[in-house]
Amino acid sequence: MGDGQNCDSRSLSYELSGVVVSREEIAYRVAGLGEEITEFYGGDEVTILPVLTGAFVFTADLVRQLSMKIQIDPISVSSYPGTSTTSQGCSFRLPPPENLHNRNVLIVDDIFDSGATMDFLINAVSTTPLTSLRTCALLRKQRDDLPERRNLDFVGFDIRDEFVVGYGLDFDGFFRNLPDICVLRTCK
Repeated sequence: MGDGQNCDSRSLSYELSGVVVSREEIAYRVAGLGEEITEFYGGDEVTILPVLTGAFVFTADLVRQLSMKIQIDPISVSSYPGTSTTSQGCSFRLPPPENLHNRNVLIVDDIFDSGATMDFLINAVSTTPLTSLRTCALLRKQRDDLPERRNLDFVGFDIRDEFVVGYGLDFDGFFRNLPDICVLRTCK
């Protein structure tokens, strides 16, 4: 998708205003993350909790880069309903599995913004005794207004604080299929 592509969703006009991370950059970095994660776990079995729906494309590419025994147990959290571009608070649509006892768990999300979703997930998963708990996000927004945000264990890209879509990230259910990550802006 190039600059200036339009979408009209429920009478609100938006446009894609540029590629933030290209499909080539994504492929290269996901392969690198796969190497980092594989090396970190050193062959131990890992249970991956992809946060649906946004992280499904990233997770699908990431797990094919991992050279270890893995299980995948998707979870789903609602925090950006409909046309909202800011978090409305977290709630489970699909909670974590109950059988995480003594497992190495890796939470995989598409984007790390305020940190509220990741904090919510960590608190929920931490109620079970785990062998380890690590976090991974494809994108981490640079947020100077949140200096005390949680650190992530694995990060694909740091990006500016803009609303982005593509490669699994959406706006009102649209744009997940874009191969690049693009900025979405309101049309004037």
